[in-house]
Amino acid sequence: MTTRRLQRLVLTGSVTGAVIVALDGTVLTVAQPALQRDLHASFGQVQWTSTGYLIAVASLLVFAGRLGDRYGHQQLFALGILGFGATSAAIGLAPGVGWVIALRVAQGIFGALLQPATLGMLRATYPPDRLGMPLALRTSAIGLAAAAGPVLGGALVAHWGWRAVFFLNVVPACLMGGLALVVRRAALAPAPAPAPAPIPPSASASSFAPGEASAGGAGPTAAGPTTTGGARPAGGLDLPGACLLALALVSLVHTLVALPETGWTVVTALGGVAAAFACGAFIRHERRTASPLVPLSVVGSTTIASALAVLLSASAALFGTLFVSTYFLQDVLALDPLESGLRVLPLAVLMVLSAPASAVLQRRYGPRRTTVTAMTLLTLGILALSQLDRNSTAPAIGAGFLLLGAGFGTVMVTATAVIVRHVPTAHAGVAGGLQQTAMNIGPTLGVATATVLVTLTAPATTGDHSPGAPHWTAEAFLSAMGPTLLTLAAVAATGAMAAVKLPRSTTADGDSRQPPAVGGVRDRDLSEVSEATCHDVR
Repeated sequence: MTTRRLQRLVLTGSVTGAVIVALDGTVLTVAQPALQRDLHASFGQVQWTSTGYLIAVASLLVFAGRLGDRYGHQQLFALGILGFGATSAAIGLAPGVGWVIALRVAQGIFGALLQPATLGMLRATYPPDRLGMPLALRTSAIGLAAAAGPVLGGALVAHWGWRAVFFLNVVPACLMGGLALVVRRAALAPAPAPAPAPIPPSASASSFAPGEASAGGAGPTAAGPTTTGGARPAGGLDLPGACLLALALVSLVHTLVALPETGWTVVTALGGVAAAFACGAFIRHERRTASPLVPLSVVGSTTIASALAVLLSASAALFGTLFVSTYFLQDVLALDPLESGLRVLPLAVLMVLSAPASAVLQRRYGPRRTTVTAMTLLTLGILALSQLDRNSTAPAIGAGFLLLGAGFGTVMVTATAVIVRHVPTAHAGVAGGLQQTAMNIGPTLGVATATVLVTLTAPATTGDHSPGAPHWTAEAFLSAMGPTLLTLAAVAATGAMAAVKLPRSTTADGDSRQPPAVGGVRDRDLSEVSEATCHDVR
């Protein structure tokens, strides 16, 4: 298998895996009311179909990335996508809501295996200077899936019921899982031995020392072609560190999800304390262990840390804004879900269009200027939406969402490219896990922040001071919307300041220079090696 063909297959698998995960979340939101009616479930039980999945994914992403670094991203991808498809089929056949919740947790485990592998495979297959466009295509596909998900989910639920949205993933998951296994089998096939070099007529066998002939023949023939497979991380999996990180993330996610509904209670306070304690214990453990879950070359890099901060702040600001905007469109302007979706459509369109453009922009202007500009657009979009009122027109609303889409789509591609490009290949899975963790924690943090801010501001008008009040009058919400969105704009501006630490150009290594690769092969040689490169993405 040629390197170019391998790259196309890996890109196809990476994009498809990312789209399956993105579609799953968007279509489920549409299907939840029908699921609740059909299974006679409570509102809390239905919420746990999403919360259980989120907790499982967020707690395991980094450890799953470590597994990919050690045992091969392609293996983890195949296991993750096949398991994701199998649990999707099982959920579609589930007899009760308890089964749905349990299977969604299992699906989250497989999703955690799948998501870092989609980035790890790209990093191991493409040379760093050619990662921009594959990541842009992946982001465009995610944006398209996010835009099509509600429409597709609504059509499936209307014609075949809520179970159909889970059967949607089965066929593409099986196809991509089978493709990954086929590619891996081709990668494991032994490469043909190189033909021996011709001996000049003037040379004779007696001109070689006895030991030199055998040593020369044992060189390339016995050792085989040099591959990047030697760049596996040394040491163990750091199970104690994985458990501490999982405990910290489970406590954090559970607290953030519960906070908007219950406010600060004993349970949420204990969850916050547990998250802080586990995080401190994790940091202490990582500093002392010989084989940390998150290597110092990753977490100690200013470049990677800044890119993660950008993604966290951007996703928190965007999804918090979308939460507030949904209430504004439906409760204040009294639009139905379809009309609300059409108002938000410019965001999805600009996400799809800005992703490939960002690959060109960062080559010309560098990651720093591109990301700072994109975060500025995101901030301006939130500020524009904060000025809306009952008399706002569709073009005014659309302009705000256009800025959001242009900014967020560019940020996703550029910041992700910085993370994937600057991390050593041996730790690409861990870096992908950190990127996906930021993209899962950020939206949860943004929605929780927006809900708490609206709840604290709205009761002055409604007279309802309960911390978890789920509804507000239109006037109360409108009075709270401005301050809430201004706070989220400040969060986005913080991300713009973090973006100043990103490299000036795509060729700048910053503080994340890669060590020499094992076996004499460096990352930049990935485009020059033969099909033996497949060994690195097993």
